Amino acid sequence: MKVVVIGGTGLIGSTVVARLTEHGHDAVPAAPSTGVDTITGQGLKEVLQGADVLVDVSNSPSFADDDVLAFFTTSTGNLTAAADAAGVGHYVALSVVGAERAADSGYMRAKVAQEKLIRESGLRYSLVHATQFFEFAAGIADSATAGGVVRLPDGGVQPVAAADVAAVVGRTAVGDPLDGVVEIAGPEVFGLDGWIRTVLAAKNDAREVVTDREARYFGEKLGERTLLPGTGALIGQVRLADWLN
Repeated sequence: MKVVVIGGTGLIGSTVVARLTEHGHDAVPAAPSTGVDTITGQGLKEVLQGADVLVDVSNSPSFADDDVLAFFTTSTGNLTAAADAAGVGHYVALSVVGAERAADSGYMRAKVAQEKLIRESGLRYSLVHATQFFEFAAGIADSATAGGVVRLPDGGVQPVAAADVAAVVGRTAVGDPLDGVVEIAGPEVFGLDGWIRTVLAAKNDAREVVTDREARYFGEKLGERTLLPGTGALIGQVRLADWLN
């Protein structure tokens, strides 16, 4: 099976490519560095020739509200059109658990817009909704730091290892289209503040993490379950302590 992985040189994409290749599939990484640009459309026709599945795990280089919306709408519009023209039978995209509940976040609004384009494209599709990656904890802390202090709300999170996300994306890609959503989350629930506090302490990062229920998470005021998955979510194997070690 030929699977083209958009964002295939990144954190998730490179692991998806490696896993699919190990299982005998023709997994092709596609990114600007390989001559494929989803914003201009450069290289899309060529890389999708003969593809059975398109996997999109790409991300915006900028999280500014206008930039991220422009990235996902332009990229997804080009990808769905190219996939349709190439006769791709299955479009798989990685998105975020709770995006539809976080309308004040520009990033989440952009992911919802991306999903809408995929659903309305006429293509068979599967959407993989993941919770926050362990690997993004430092970035979350940086985004919430002012004056050397990290201010975060205590809304619930169920962070997951990138490797567990990649495994689900890979299995979804070689399975039948869901025309719907599958969720993947980690095995433990934390408060967002507590998770980041634990990670920073383990990495000897001296920044203080202050719990502030009025603090925003990428623009969103979190409720207790805004970022938590539903009861039917797949659960990853890697626990936070194991990942930190």
